[in-house]
Amino acid sequence: MKSTTPFEWLKGIISTYVLISVLASCVDTRKLAYFEGAPESGIKSNVTNVEPIIQKNDILSITVSSLNPEASTVFNAPNLSNPSGGTMAGFNNVVGYLVSPDGNIQFPVIGSVHAEGLTKSQLSHQLTAQLIDKKLLVDPIVTIRHLNFKVSVLGEVARPGVFPILNEKINIMEALGLAGDITIYGKKDNVTLIREDEKGEKIVKRLDMNSPDVLSSPYYYLKSNDIVYVEPLKDRVKRERNAQLLPVIFSLVSLTIVILDRAIK
Repeated sequence: MKSTTPFEWLKGIISTYVLISVLASCVDTRKLAYFEGAPESGIKSNVTNVEPIIQKNDILSITVSSLNPEASTVFNAPNLSNPSGGTMAGFNNVVGYLVSPDGNIQFPVIGSVHAEGLTKSQLSHQLTAQLIDKKLLVDPIVTIRHLNFKVSVLGEVARPGVFPILNEKINIMEALGLAGDITIYGKKDNVTLIREDEKGEKIVKRLDMNSPDVLSSPYYYLKSNDIVYVEPLKDRVKRERNAQLLPVIFSLVSLTIVILDRAIK
């Protein structure tokens, strides 16, 4: 019977460990597809209005125009409520109005205007009405945009981070796309969405990205400051643990072989 050398024994142990590691890290391909079983017909959305609601600490771009450009200039002058000290990143020559902790903005001439809880359209109508009622402008046009609309995508994605959204409208698929998509080790069937409502309370919602139901979910479209977290699969945790243990095991096995080899000699 042929005897086994210590080095052949080591080779067998390493091969066995590698095989076990590979089998343990296999990913079920059924969990990789988005919207499994989605119908080809139209899917009705449960979201009726995706226009963001103005919240405390939002930064708004407010531009006023009218038939008299000179009269409109005073309403477009730089103001001290802009925490960045001027223009915002990604927006050239745009001044930001900070929504204060009491939900107001300080607008030129008009003064304090309540903005929290309103949509951009509602605030625009309110400012337009005040400009007309106070006879400050004739036929004014008030344009409002969010300057700090952003979402965060964290966890098991290719490029986690915080992403500014210039067009103020984004769905969860687009957000995941900005982050480089969920990796093969991310849980598509249990994506966590964290949102803060108007009362300051945290809403936590679990979304199954494998199911077509997410397309009609009221959480399909994201709001400013939403956080999307992709949890890693247990396979990924095992893989990372195996990667950390492998050098330790090799060292112990090598030490054992050296001791046995010297003992045999």
